[in-house]
Amino acid sequence: MLAAAVGQLIAVAVVIALSPLLRGVIENLKAKVQSRRGSSPLQPYYDLYKLLGKQRSRTPHGSALSVAAPYIVFATPIAFAMLIPVLSAAPLSWAFMADMVGSGFVIGIGGFFTNLAAMDSGSPYGGLGSSRSRFVSSLAEPTFIVVFFAVGFISGGTVPFVVNDALFTSSSHIVPSHALIAAAFLMVILAEAGRLPIDNPNSSQELSMIESSRLYEFSGPDLALFEWGGFMKLFVLLIVWLNVLVFPLGLAGAINVPAFAVAVASLAGKMLVAAILLVGIESALAKIRIMRVPEYLGGSFVLAFLGLALYTVGH
Repeated sequence: MLAAAVGQLIAVAVVIALSPLLRGVIENLKAKVQSRRGSSPLQPYYDLYKLLGKQRSRTPHGSALSVAAPYIVFATPIAFAMLIPVLSAAPLSWAFMADMVGSGFVIGIGGFFTNLAAMDSGSPYGGLGSSRSRFVSSLAEPTFIVVFFAVGFISGGTVPFVVNDALFTSSSHIVPSHALIAAAFLMVILAEAGRLPIDNPNSSQELSMIESSRLYEFSGPDLALFEWGGFMKLFVLLIVWLNVLVFPLGLAGAINVPAFAVAVASLAGKMLVAAILLVGIESALAKIRIMRVPEYLGGSFVLAFLGLALYTVGH
């Protein structure tokens, strides 16, 4: 029990520590593709350190909700990390507290409170960003539901650790339906994490932003917690995609130092591949207009449904 608790703490520490690095690597690689020098992969750490050292300022129109929201947004990806196979293939402490649907609710709490805080500030840009964010999320939820149903139907379980074990213990599960479900889930990750082609995380134009416009009224440590929470959200969603749906090899089979060291190195390598994939997607695609978002997310829903249908027909 103690070893499992220690392993859980290590997994959470890895998520907290490496998530800003993933963002820095993505931005650095994207700059290289665009023939720019770009910032250092460590730049997100410098930005967070600078924000944490600044004075906190809040809008006078905000309530206690604006005070609590940054801490909730920071905590929800950490709670989510306790429910998924970050480093270990064997379930750790708290692993069975929620299945994939419950885990989705956990990660969604952060976005919910970000929207509430943005509207609580009274900023018109916060309200605009919140409405657009809910619009995107409402369209992504049907795909999430179909993906969870398909994964549960194929693997016979909905707990991420159980799904991870069931999908890859038999070669019969590595079928086109599996690939379609993984592709649909990646499309939803791009939408939920505010990446291209849904949103441009590097934009500074208020009317074209979705995620960043919700944070206009926050600064200092509050903004640092929001930003760090966003880094971790992308990180843990990619962990689910990599370690549950795509390539679970490299996870520790035992709770000891050598196994966890290999798992950390494996996760870093897989995240680098995921970063290169995201850079390729974002460099090849422009941001789509908000009214065309239903087409994009409708396509992800169709892929997930086809994956489920193909598996059903094949069995």
